[in-house]
Amino acid sequence: MGIRADHHRTPPAPGPGGRPARRGPRDWAADFACFAVAVVIGLTGLDVLRQHPGLPAGVAVADQVVGALACAAVWVRRRYPLGFAVATAVVAVVAQTAGGAAVVALFTLAVHRPFRQVAWVAAFSLATAPLTFWLYPDPTLNMLAAVVFAAVLLSATVGWGMYVRSRRLLLESLRERARRAEAEAELRAAQAQRLAREAIAREMHDVLAHRLTLLSVHAGALEFRPDAPTAEIARAAGVIRDSAHDALQDLRAIIGVLRTGDDTDGARPQPTLDALGDLLDEAREGGTPLTLDWRVTDPAEVPPALGRTVYRIVQECLTNARKHAPGAPVTVTLTGGPGEGLSVEMANSAPAGPVPPVPGSGQGLIGLTERAALAGGRLTHGPRPEGGFRVTAWLPWAP
Repeated sequence: MGIRADHHRTPPAPGPGGRPARRGPRDWAADFACFAVAVVIGLTGLDVLRQHPGLPAGVAVADQVVGALACAAVWVRRRYPLGFAVATAVVAVVAQTAGGAAVVALFTLAVHRPFRQVAWVAAFSLATAPLTFWLYPDPTLNMLAAVVFAAVLLSATVGWGMYVRSRRLLLESLRERARRAEAEAELRAAQAQRLAREAIAREMHDVLAHRLTLLSVHAGALEFRPDAPTAEIARAAGVIRDSAHDALQDLRAIIGVLRTGDDTDGARPQPTLDALGDLLDEAREGGTPLTLDWRVTDPAEVPPALGRTVYRIVQECLTNARKHAPGAPVTVTLTGGPGEGLSVEMANSAPAGPVPPVPGSGQGLIGLTERAALAGGRLTHGPRPEGGFRVTAWLPWAP
């Protein structure tokens, strides 16, 4: 039972300079148990010495000294398993009290080294068993019985050691798998968090672009028309104030979400198709002539994700129309139903005159194309033959 404790813990890994690392309590307990086994088996060898007739006293004393040194060497068995096993196997041929240390050494070798090395040492011990019996005959056993006993003892020791080795390798493999699975789980969690934050950033980009473009257009109108009527200036100033306030609120929301990692629906805007009317009213109030052609069957059954995609497409197209063709008429056409998909067409006329430059990233249409593809649909865009610009999108709508 004492030796069995040895397989529950991996031997201390060598430290700097080849020295073994400090043993833990279980390592000390296992080493003490192995030392005790070596001593107990060695004491049985001492009885054989006492029963040997005519054995010189000096030989008996030398045998006991060698056996004591072999038992003491058990404490370094972890550091030199092969050397310790070979040395004790040789010594045990002529020293009866070293037999226990030889058994412990063979077990340690089976635990720590490949079977090939173990087989050579075990074969040597079995081959020298008749010689040991010849030097120290046991009156209760004959030669054949002694060899059979040695073979059974060696086989049991090697089998037990190999079992402990395979179990330890299995446990280490399971620990490594657990470490790998934990690392992969952390990596997947980090990737999921990054993707979630990127999704948040895309959603908020659409909102901020819409707000800031509206603000920029009205500010540019005030700059280029300083002689505009007072009522128009007041209305534009009100739109600028409201847009700046909304943009600030949206910016606070995205900073808060990116800082805390909170990806709940309440932490960011989640518009659906029901909010499209407010978006179009806001565009009209901002000075965009807008016509809506609504031919959607069962609009209340539009899935939230589909409605949010449509909303973002219309919002980005209105932003682009306001930037590149301010004041030009815009037509929004929505058609479709369950099973046939939902089609969105945004078209604006060419601007009446030169358009003041408005800063932008130029990635809006690319983002819309990616958004439509992620939803399983498609999006095309380009100039119209009669002037202006058109964006057409089709999105699947499951029945």
